[in-house]
Amino acid sequence: MTDEQASERAAGRQRESSGDEGWLLVAVSTAGAADSLRVAVWRKLRGLGAVYVQQSVCLLPDRAPVAGAVRRLVAKVRAEGGTARCLHLRLDDPVERGELIGEFRAAVAVEYGEVLERLPAFFTEIEAETAKGRTTYAEVEESEADLTRFESWVAKIAARDYFAAPVGAEVRAELERARAAMAAFEAAALAAETTTAGTAPAPDTARRTARPRAVEGHRP
Repeated sequence: MTDEQASERAAGRQRESSGDEGWLLVAVSTAGAADSLRVAVWRKLRGLGAVYVQQSVCLLPDRAPVAGAVRRLVAKVRAEGGTARCLHLRLDDPVERGELIGEFRAAVAVEYGEVLERLPAFFTEIEAETAKGRTTYAEVEESEADLTRFESWVAKIAARDYFAAPVGAEVRAELERARAAMAAFEAAALAAETTTAGTAPAPDTARRTARPRAVEGHRP
C-alpha cells in the first residue's frame, strides 16, 4: 500500500466514524453505443469497486481519486454516444450508511479470500523446488514473477478497499511472508551457484515442464 493510499484510508475511516462520508450516485447507459464502450464502463466501475443499487446505477464513496475517475468516465460515455450522470449525495440514516459500508467490505473480502486460497500454492512450489535441489536462477525468476502477480493483484484490491475490510490485514501479512520466502529462496539459489564458482553451468537444453501459475485464473 502506498503512503497516499494509507493516508486516504485513514481519512476515510475518520469520515466513516463521523458519518461525514459523501457518496457518488453514478447512472450510466450505453444503449445505442458500441459494445466496446459497455465493456469499458463495466471494467472501470468494477475496478473502482462500485456497489450497484439497480441495473446501471451504482454508488461509490465521494473521494477525490474516485470522483476524478468517475468524471473522466462520464465524459467518455457521453463522447461515445451513451448517457451518464454523477450525483453527489449524503446518507443521513446511520443504519443505511452502515449497511452500504458493509456491502463494500464484503465485496473486497471475497476478493481477498481468493488471494488467500491461491497463496499456499506459492509456498508449496518454493518448498518443492527447494526439496528437489532446484534452487536455480531460472526457478527464482519464475517464483519472482508469481510474487509480482500476487502483489499487483492485492494492490488492485486494496485500491478499492475503501473501508478497510478486516481480512485485508491477514492478506498483507501473508504477502509479507511470501516476500520473506522469496528472499530465502533467492539466497539459497545464490549460495548454490557460488559453490560452483569457476565452472560454467551446463546449458539447460531439455524442455522444462510448465509450472502451474499460482495466480492463474484470477480477475483483478
